[in-house]
Amino acid sequence: MIISPNSAYPSIAFMKYHRPKLTSSKRIPLPGRFVAGALATTLLVAAISHPASAQRCLRGVNLAGGEFGGSQGEYGQSYIYPSDETLDWAASRQMTAIRLPLKWERLQPQLNGPFDSAELTRLVDVVRRANGRGLTVVLDPHNYAEYENDRLGKGKLTAADFANFWSQLARIFSGNPLVVYGLMNEPTDIESAVWFEAAQAGLDAVRATGANNLVLVPGNVWSGASHWFDDQEGGSNAELFQHISDSADNFAFEFHQYMDDNFSGTNPTCPRVKDAILALEGVTGWMRQYGYKGFLGEFGGTSSPDCLEGLDDFGDYLTSQSDIWIGWTAWAAGDWWGDYPLSLQPDNGIDKPQIEVLKPYFQDLDQQCG
Repeated sequence: MIISPNSAYPSIAFMKYHRPKLTSSKRIPLPGRFVAGALATTLLVAAISHPASAQRCLRGVNLAGGEFGGSQGEYGQSYIYPSDETLDWAASRQMTAIRLPLKWERLQPQLNGPFDSAELTRLVDVVRRANGRGLTVVLDPHNYAEYENDRLGKGKLTAADFANFWSQLARIFSGNPLVVYGLMNEPTDIESAVWFEAAQAGLDAVRATGANNLVLVPGNVWSGASHWFDDQEGGSNAELFQHISDSADNFAFEFHQYMDDNFSGTNPTCPRVKDAILALEGVTGWMRQYGYKGFLGEFGGTSSPDCLEGLDDFGDYLTSQSDIWIGWTAWAAGDWWGDYPLSLQPDNGIDKPQIEVLKPYFQDLDQQCG
């Protein structure tokens, strides 16, 4: 989809493009035993894994735009990275982190080839600008386990291709404690065993460079907390990912969880807040059992009263479990959202109702996580 700054934003069409509907039922299959009742001068040392000492919580928003449009689209016409104004806004609201979507194919136009120098320059620049404002940047290849519509395990794309991408990207920001490596956005339509192999390969590739940055490992099926225990061919996320291994012992699992009717983030109301919290409780119990940490990379809703209440419930729950949850980024702000119903981007300097709900959690500066 090509978007220009002067065009009326086709929000509903994009919602369906960005977040296809899930095929989940109303029931969440959670094992009962798991359902339990900025920085200015100091660098954030991201040593989060199991075991881990408490660190400054990573709390903020996704800043969308870098994943927009086709892989051949022109910068400033088809896609965009956050402006200084948007980064200033995030920092002024006392956020400590942003999640930054990007497109694998733009950064690496040919599999196993070198990175595009112009795109890499843009990426390094936005990370520099965000870090300069005290914001930790979560790099997010927003590809759903695909490369140019070729999906891992379904075509020619391999775990080795994925590892090559991360072997190059990891070197660029190696040792920067304000850069976190999110391996992949929402793997889906793929066997969990295939994704586990690719995730392990990507993590191993990061560590082979000597980079000890925090790495976020997502599960299969949209990274949904509500799908963590789903029976799948080859094993569920819960069964497979308890065996993930990290030589630097510095990773956390990334989950996504929406509150609308089908947990997709494409609907105007949030009738399933309680179900969504139950899903978070389920994965929290699993992480507590195995000694892991978690990061909620996406959640959100419109300004409808039930969504606003749900956002507050999420913030309260994640704060109460801050020994397990190292942080979160709500979906989503970004310079080009226009009238997108889930947009968190301020209108002429005025914060959206969703941000007003989340502000107290941003401003809890004494809270420690992990």
